[in-house]
Amino acid sequence: MVKRIVPALLVGLLLILQAQIWFGRGSIPKVTQLRHELTELEAKNRLAKLRNDQVASEVNDLQDGLGVIEELAREELGMVKPNEVFVQVAYGPGS
Repeated sequence: MVKRIVPALLVGLLLILQAQIWFGRGSIPKVTQLRHELTELEAKNRLAKLRNDQVASEVNDLQDGLGVIEELAREELGMVKPNEVFVQVAYGPGS
C-alpha cells in the first residue's frame, strides 16, 4: 500500500506543477500575452516620445520666433512694452 502512495503523491505533485505552468498566474500563455502587450506599449511610447519631441521643437521655434518678431517691432515700429520707458537719442550733424 505504501509503495503505491508515494508514486501517486509524486505524480499528483507533478500534475499540480504542470497545471501551474500552463494555467497559473505566471503561466506560459500569460507570459506570452504580457510580452505582446509590452511590445505594443513600447511602440506607443516611441510614438508619444516622437510627438513630444516635435511639440517641444515647435515651442522652441515659437519662442525664438517671437523674440525675432519683437526685435523687429522695436527697431522698425518703435514698439514699447507696458512699464517701459522709451528713450530716443538724437545725434547732431557734427557727431
